[in-house]
Amino acid sequence: MLLATAMILVGFIILIWSADLFVAGAASIAKNMGMSPIIVGLTIVSLGTSAPEILVALTASLSGAGELAIGNAIGSNIANIALVLGVTVLVAPLMVQERCMKNEFPILLLATVIVGLLIIDYELSPRDGWLMLFMLLIIMSQLARKQFRDAELLEEAEDEPETVLTSGKAWLSFLFGLGLLIGSSKILVSGAVLAAEALGVSELIIGLTIVAIGTSLPELAATITSAMRGHTEIALGNIIGSNLFNLLAVMAIPGIAGARALDPAVITRDYLTMTLLTIFLGLAILVSRMRSKSSPGHAYLGRILGALLVSCYALYYYSLHSTL
Repeated sequence: MLLATAMILVGFIILIWSADLFVAGAASIAKNMGMSPIIVGLTIVSLGTSAPEILVALTASLSGAGELAIGNAIGSNIANIALVLGVTVLVAPLMVQERCMKNEFPILLLATVIVGLLIIDYELSPRDGWLMLFMLLIIMSQLARKQFRDAELLEEAEDEPETVLTSGKAWLSFLFGLGLLIGSSKILVSGAVLAAEALGVSELIIGLTIVAIGTSLPELAATITSAMRGHTEIALGNIIGSNLFNLLAVMAIPGIAGARALDPAVITRDYLTMTLLTIFLGLAILVSRMRSKSSPGHAYLGRILGALLVSCYALYYYSLHSTL
């Protein structure tokens, strides 16, 4: 167990550090090529914060630990809403524009429902996986079109501090970060499998808990940083974008790798929890529009919501513990 713990810790540390190198290098390459900040944010930054989940899912699927990859995808989404967003609004309450409820959030809810319908037969097939990736491509292209017409969001993206590396340093950061991402994900997955065997629990539970929290740390850092700078649209956008990537890219990987039977608890406990949390967040934003602190066309997400979300995450963790 000591070896497994050490592998998980080392894997997480290198994974998160290498994701930063990878994103910094890729973003600088894109900016040096003249790509706009909004497109860099929609593609490279959103993909970069989900890079740990994607690499872990790919490594786990190729290693025959598909349950870990599925648990990581669903567990990360639960952690993003209940833990990451919960902690963020406890630290820095958000003022969310009504536009978010009309554009981005319904897309996440629709994707959640469609993926749920695809796996309701307790199987994740290659066809399901390819359909998820196709949905992601359509959604990202639609979001890009809408956000290019959004003057306020373009202004927020332009205001984000830029650190553009020279071409040589950018490629070095990109390639070195990618190499470390691959290597650290293998260390992390091996450690997680060893931990599951030592604790006598399923790889699914390890993916839903330890791995999900660890791979959600980049989202936590990015979301809190954006919120504290006052860039609330980007802060909530990080959550929505990451959850879309997890649902339609990370979860698709084990399916594409081969048809996989799902533990019934994945649907009745974990996916249901993720769906209910997504719906709860949408209702909370709608209700928050009526608060006195909300300005016209905006919803104020305050510390009460943060406390409720973090409490929900604690209850979910308790429910997982009670099944062991």
